[in-house]
Amino acid sequence: MNAEEFKRTYYPFHPKLYRIAFALLNNADDAEDILQDTYCKLWNKRTELIGINQPEAFCVRLVKNLCLDFLRAPRNRPDNESIESVTVMTETNPENELENKEKMQHIEAMIEQLLEKQRIVIQMRGCGDCSFEEIEAATGESAANVRVLLSRARKTLKTMLINRNSKKYIQWTSNC
Repeated sequence: MNAEEFKRTYYPFHPKLYRIAFALLNNADDAEDILQDTYCKLWNKRTELIGINQPEAFCVRLVKNLCLDFLRAPRNRPDNESIESVTVMTETNPENELENKEKMQHIEAMIEQLLEKQRIVIQMRGCGDCSFEEIEAATGESAANVRVLLSRARKTLKTMLINRNSKKYIQWTSNC
């Protein structure tokens, strides 16, 4: 496979692969690094790729595996990284900005408490804006299972928020 064939075959997948990597890693720079590694691996194995019937599925699986390897490496576990793709509309009031930042940190902490598969699915769908098909391809889960995982993750987060808010209300009323 020459360079032109390689570009025609594998570069159209770049946006989708980036969304998957970003959804799994929550970091634009790390996602770009993973994609660079992906394309390097693909290029180095280009003679073996000719027999692959579904290059897109192969690339999605490769990106997913590289992301999971990256996340498993202890040196790559950030302490306090925010989810950059989630934005909160705020007034330019510093008090509101601080309050929204605290809310986002709490939501991120709650997402981290989810079971691994639920966390990955909610991050890919909610933060990475991935389609169900992209999530299926990246996780290897069936369409039905992706929907169940997403539903359970949302239900768990809702319960966590309700519990958090009721604790705040109880604390506020006891201070009055």
